[in-house]
Amino acid sequence: MVSSAPAPSEPKEVPADDTWTEKGPSREAKWWYSTFHTVTAMVGAGVLSLPYAMAYLGWGPGTLALAISWIITLNTMWQMIQLHECVPGVRFDRYYDLGRHAFGPKYGAWIVLPQQLIVQVGCDIVYMVTGGKCLKKFMEIACTNCHPIRQSYWICIFGGLHFFLSQLPDFNSVSGVSLAAAVMSLSYSTIAWVACLSRGRVENVNYGYKKTSGADYMFRVFNALGQITFAYAGHAVVLEIQATIPSTPEKPSKVPMWKGAVWAYFINGICYFPVALVGYWAFGQEVADNVLVALQRPSWLIAAANLMVVIHVIGSYQVYAMPVFDLVERTMVKRLNFPPGATLRLIVRSAYVAFTLFIGVTFPFFGDLLGFFGGFGFAPTSYFLPSIIWLKLMKPKRFSLSWIVNWACIFIGVFIMVASTIGGLRNIVADSSTYEFYS
Repeated sequence: MVSSAPAPSEPKEVPADDTWTEKGPSREAKWWYSTFHTVTAMVGAGVLSLPYAMAYLGWGPGTLALAISWIITLNTMWQMIQLHECVPGVRFDRYYDLGRHAFGPKYGAWIVLPQQLIVQVGCDIVYMVTGGKCLKKFMEIACTNCHPIRQSYWICIFGGLHFFLSQLPDFNSVSGVSLAAAVMSLSYSTIAWVACLSRGRVENVNYGYKKTSGADYMFRVFNALGQITFAYAGHAVVLEIQATIPSTPEKPSKVPMWKGAVWAYFINGICYFPVALVGYWAFGQEVADNVLVALQRPSWLIAAANLMVVIHVIGSYQVYAMPVFDLVERTMVKRLNFPPGATLRLIVRSAYVAFTLFIGVTFPFFGDLLGFFGGFGFAPTSYFLPSIIWLKLMKPKRFSLSWIVNWACIFIGVFIMVASTIGGLRNIVADSSTYEFYS
């Protein structure tokens, strides 16, 4: 009697010497989980600054930068989803696990991990500022007779919520928060551009480039590129999101994950392009770095939109914080012999929330933070690191379409990284001299 060959086993998590628990990530998510997690991760604070970026780039270059970024990051998102199980029987559930496979255990984590942490921590800092600013704006509209409170206090109030939410254990436990955040992101983006359209153009609107000195203008153009880059941020957590989807040889996780990502990018497009173009059309070069701040009427609708932003960035903060919590907790268990459990979770996560809160209160330069973090962290993780890994692992034929596209992504991404990092850092230093700290 001839025995049948054993059935192929389900893919497992990549073997790693930093594994600290036998229980891996819960793999019960459906394809639509990837949609709202990705939307929550991508459509965030950056969408409200897109008209401000357009004011420095202008109609043609600004629209082109938005379109190219959408196409490039959709391509690199597809690459990461395919690379999640590029080794038969193994799942790369974390970005740095994939980096270690591509570049070796010695250099892989050092190439990928710092960039991923910059994205995740940078987003959480910016979301602290965004949440506080929009909460302040909501209360000013909703309660005109209330005594005004400093913005730094509102940031602290917003940050206080996360001391509690950060105790939720994993991605699946924040699914409800993430779903609400995704719905809010679509809602407030729609309100922003519809309100701008209804309001019409401001008197004597000017679509010329913002007037400033030559050197200052160049740095602010670089910063504007970083602001657009910041808006495409989901790659830093895409493998962690895909890790929650079940996978078998017959039904690999890349199929439902890609389906969810396509829907997420569709929602991304109907949020980003109308807000950027209609917001710039309405205010021209005088648009604020948060387009909702510039809108005053109808007051109830603008108040609702600001509250939606607050709800959204609550969920976004947790989506970006969860991989950081996992990394720090595993490191403390392995390196410092901390016992895993509620005590470790309370210490690590409370300390992280306190850190991001302190930085957000100290450096509340919304537009400049977007540009700096967009270049220093988001450009590598979203624009060219996936292409470098793809070239190294998939080895497409030289001068083939795949080879050309990936090298184009690398060159564009490196340019944006260098330019917007310099522009954002310079503007943070320049603008800090005109800002009253802890105001």
